[in-house]
Amino acid sequence: MGFAKELRNQSAEDWDAAVNHPFVDQLLDGSLPDEQLRHYLVQDYQFCDAFTALLGQAVASAPSLPSRLVFAGVLGAFASDENTYFQDCFNELDVPEAERTAPALGTATQDFDALMRSALATRSYPEVLAVLLVAEWLYGDWAARAGDPTQWPVEPKHAEWIRLHNNPEYNTWVTWLRDEFDAVEPSLPQERNRVAAVFAEAVRLERAFFDATLTSAAVS
Repeated sequence: MGFAKELRNQSAEDWDAAVNHPFVDQLLDGSLPDEQLRHYLVQDYQFCDAFTALLGQAVASAPSLPSRLVFAGVLGAFASDENTYFQDCFNELDVPEAERTAPALGTATQDFDALMRSALATRSYPEVLAVLLVAEWLYGDWAARAGDPTQWPVEPKHAEWIRLHNNPEYNTWVTWLRDEFDAVEPSLPQERNRVAAVFAEAVRLERAFFDATLTSAAVS
């Protein structure tokens, strides 16, 4: 068993809870209320700066040109396709500019952003990969639940978010990222434990972020 699958198994409770979260259920069947989708997208968009920086750090710290080029390609796609989705949804949901760029951040949002920036500050390739892998792999897992594209929700605001995380290119990227993570598994116990802790915390925060999406939107 590779390092990635070992760590996922260690966080199976949080991982499975996130992948099968009620928020995901509603997104996949198209019943997610606009209020909850809006809250989710506004909060999620605040990760884009740190996530882009993480991809940039991966480019800088990758051990070879082929690996750097993979991250560079993903960075370009993230800056175009995913950002376009956010802006289109913000326009459809009438999200004002101030809320797009400087909203009040929920606790889960602050904690996840802090984790990404902490990994970024280490300049440790394995730690950067740990955060990236959780974010991409877990999203790929929940999006895979959508099954046949002909059965996806009709509304683009739901279907496009699924498509961005469930397509051949994305699946290839996640597989490559998992293999890359396995290849740089630390040999020193102290470093290995540190990377494992980052991975587990990222999984915990993914679940917490979905929890907060439903509870915060309900309160507001």
